[in-house]
Amino acid sequence: QVQVVESGGGLVQAGGSLRLSCAASGSIFRLNATGWYRQAPGKQRELVAGITSGGSTNYRDSVKGRFTISRDNAKNMVYLQMNSLKPEDTAVYYCNVDLFTSDAPILSRYWGQGTQVTVSS
Repeated sequence: QVQVVESGGGLVQAGGSLRLSCAASGSIFRLNATGWYRQAPGKQRELVAGITSGGSTNYRDSVKGRFTISRDNAKNMVYLQMNSLKPEDTAVYYCNVDLFTSDAPILSRYWGQGTQVTVSS
């Protein structure tokens, strides 16, 4: 079994910072690509940032220069540092992990339960 758990969300004023963490645990052989998504009320879930197993990153235009995604492969952790937060960043943030389990050499996708980020103006 694999679990993916996000933490670090909360309420912050515009211009502030938050650091989200995502911990993958269980029968994990190796993480592949990982990413952070967000979903605001009434809107579709959207990709915020992604990072490959080799460390290549990509960001949606609206967060470039403000957000930084990183990972610690040894700890099966993924992070999202969010600076200069804006009210439009308010959403539930989800961690997405593609990984190979220890049980079988099959690439599977797992999602966390989400963590709320609220940015007040």
